[in-house]
Amino acid sequence: MHTELIIAVSNVRRSAEWYEQLLDCRGSHGGDTFEVLRNKEERVLLCLHHWGDHEHPTLSDRGIPAGNGIIIYFKVEDLDAVWRKAQALGAVVEEAPHLNPNSGLEEFSLRDPDGYYISVSS
Repeated sequence: MHTELIIAVSNVRRSAEWYEQLLDCRGSHGGDTFEVLRNKEERVLLCLHHWGDHEHPTLSDRGIPAGNGIIIYFKVEDLDAVWRKAQALGAVVEEAPHLNPNSGLEEFSLRDPDGYYISVSS
């Protein structure tokens, strides 16, 4: 069993390109209303859904702050490479790379184009 997270975004193509550049993943659905982002092993990393389309009740009100109560957490093999990509994208950095004393892992946190809180860990 595994989860496949779907987040609502204002511009599916822009967000897909941002995640593709940051995480070296690819879109496998395409379009302006929905995208499925997959890693090199074809596992779903994240799904992007345009706000208000298809009448999903939790994806309809863009007035609620994006990601309230959610941390989107990615574990990566090369944290330094993803950090460099985040800087090249001009991502809003919440926490620079540091050692998390709770997990004992290196990590950093940033915001995606819609304001979702993203943590990336080694």
